[in-house]
Amino acid sequence: MIRPIVKDTFFLSQKSEPATKADLQVGADLQDTLEAHRDGCVGLAANMIGIRKRIIIVNIGFADIVMFNPVLLKKDTPYEAEEGCLSLVGIRKPTRYQNIEVEYYDRNWKKQRQKFSGWTAQICQHELDHLEGILI
Repeated sequence: MIRPIVKDTFFLSQKSEPATKADLQVGADLQDTLEAHRDGCVGLAANMIGIRKRIIIVNIGFADIVMFNPVLLKKDTPYEAEEGCLSLVGIRKPTRYQNIEVEYYDRNWKKQRQKFSGWTAQICQHELDHLEGILI
């Protein structure tokens, strides 16, 4: 289901709760919503569609990955990025890291561990910030 994008900064600044297997449908809703905004969006966090759960979706170029309860394990090589967000107006310049490693549960509730770099790592970090209530 395509869900409306939340723009309420009070809601977005709250930390998200852990996801459970009962939240698998939220992953599908994130996929549908990302698809509907594909022209200007490469990732979403569940709170951006009104659900305060630790779930994100990230476009990795050839596919979208839904991550349940993602945890940033490693990061290196900081740089200043320039980002926008569907939930916020304007462009901001957060510090991001060139290389990251993330652990998460996939749609089959199987634990995964993956390394990302460059643009994909930046998208992932933006969405991970959303889960912590950090607005760029």
